[in-house]
Amino acid sequence: MAVDTERTTPSAPRAPRRAGGLRHRLAERGVDRVLLLLVPALLVVILLFLYPMMYGVGLSLQPQKGGGMLANYRAFFDDPYQRDTIWKTLRLALPAALINVGVSVPIAYRLRGRFRGRRALTAILVLPVTLGTVLVADGLLRYLGPKGWFNRVLLDLGLVDEPVRLIYNYWGVLFSLIITGFPFAFLLVLAYMSGIDPTLERAAATLGAGPWQRMRRILLPLLAPGLATTFVLAFVLAFSVFPSANLVGEPADETRVMAIAAYQSAFEKYDYSMASTIAVLMGAFELLVISVTLLVRGRLYTGPSAGGKGA
Repeated sequence: MAVDTERTTPSAPRAPRRAGGLRHRLAERGVDRVLLLLVPALLVVILLFLYPMMYGVGLSLQPQKGGGMLANYRAFFDDPYQRDTIWKTLRLALPAALINVGVSVPIAYRLRGRFRGRRALTAILVLPVTLGTVLVADGLLRYLGPKGWFNRVLLDLGLVDEPVRLIYNYWGVLFSLIITGFPFAFLLVLAYMSGIDPTLERAAATLGAGPWQRMRRILLPLLAPGLATTFVLAFVLAFSVFPSANLVGEPADETRVMAIAAYQSAFEKYDYSMASTIAVLMGAFELLVISVTLLVRGRLYTGPSAGGKGA
């Protein structure tokens, strides 16, 4: 009797199906599947940042009056009225960023501990961020104007014979930038300061280090990366000053910054090519200051990018 070999012969075991085949294939190529979550963010950056930036660069190379691709750039630097906007903008943005970061360090140092009223005081310090540039400018006009309470007090005390001019000039814009930019700098510095392990200072104190030595040798080196980042963000925020320069400054002369020059080219002269040129130059000078800041940080500090508790 013949035996049905097809039924009696055991079939060869099938190879187990590889679970997560796509994940393994990506892992073999050194690609983490989690990185795919960055695709939507990358598309947003391309559509809302990269494309408009490249479009603006291309538009700046198409002068409205002809003369070659770089005609707008030559015209900008050949015109003293336009060229001076670079210095006027830097003259406002750099001091505002330095003051905001410098003042934030000692205040954050005092507020990083736990004490009664700490949250209320922190809320008061960051309150200006909720006001906006227009309300801050309105407050400066009311309090520092020729008939504001500050000048009235000075006149009543006989300290001055005429009101002190603190608005509609350089100082008015600088005050506005400091008031609106301080909360951002303070919150960032406070976050970096709170991340430093306090036992490092206590250990230094037991070795005889005074407050200034602890600040100079422990806190400031650990804060260096955070301070550089905070300065960069504060500078970029102040460099694009436009409402303050118009409301409490002198937009036709002393506070005619690059943003105002770009606005006038686009919406008063309808020269969008020149406006794009000024915008590109604004980005170039911002990138220059950021590069110098990061270079200096790299020269002065070679440790980890941030110091944290227990680091």
